[in-house]
Amino acid sequence: MPATGPGRTRLASTLRRTNAVAAAAFLLGGSLFAIGAALSQLHVGDPRLAAVIYLVGGIFFSTGGYSSVLLAINAPHRRRDGTWAGDRWLWWAREPRNYDYLAAAVLFAGTIVFGVNLIDSLLGELTPTQEDRLVWNPDIIGCLLFLIAGYFAMVDISGSWWVLRGENLGWWIVFVNQVGSVLFMVSGVASFVRADGDMIAVNIANWGTLLGALCFAVAGAMQFYEAPD
Repeated sequence: MPATGPGRTRLASTLRRTNAVAAAAFLLGGSLFAIGAALSQLHVGDPRLAAVIYLVGGIFFSTGGYSSVLLAINAPHRRRDGTWAGDRWLWWAREPRNYDYLAAAVLFAGTIVFGVNLIDSLLGELTPTQEDRLVWNPDIIGCLLFLIAGYFAMVDISGSWWVLRGENLGWWIVFVNQVGSVLFMVSGVASFVRADGDMIAVNIANWGTLLGALCFAVAGAMQFYEAPD
């Protein structure tokens, strides 16, 4: 007979450590992205320097994304078969009816797509067409996946895509991350390279990345104070 509640999971300490890894990864990843954007905006160093900083930041983002997936599938919750998760540690699972899992999985996918964008940005001199195909396209796809992940996270925590619940730390983390995702999308659109080789709006691209990255860094810092049960 299935249990009627999750009880206290034996994995509590592991979940707390994983949460700390995710929080630190988003804090560091967001901080590095903000530094890269600041260097680009202030014209400090060559573009490759900022690209390398972005790439390292992207590794931290992917680490945070995968850690979030681990939290979603291992935190106590009811599975589709009626049993409760939390009895043994899983490194991967498919739970399409779990909005927390969907948010984390889509976010993780977005970080992987961003990785393609960041690696391609190190290829050297590219034509405007190559820049848009190899760098801009993955960037926009990654931004879109971040927005979708934020939507799932908001539905998971509020039951709707938008409900004001300012008293809840988890809600603020999701909200700040979603603001960061919107800013990333603005930055992505502004970074489209026209036929003459110039971006649509390089200042908007840099400031959007910087402010969006700071949102993720702040949300990562807040996540330290919301340890899983």
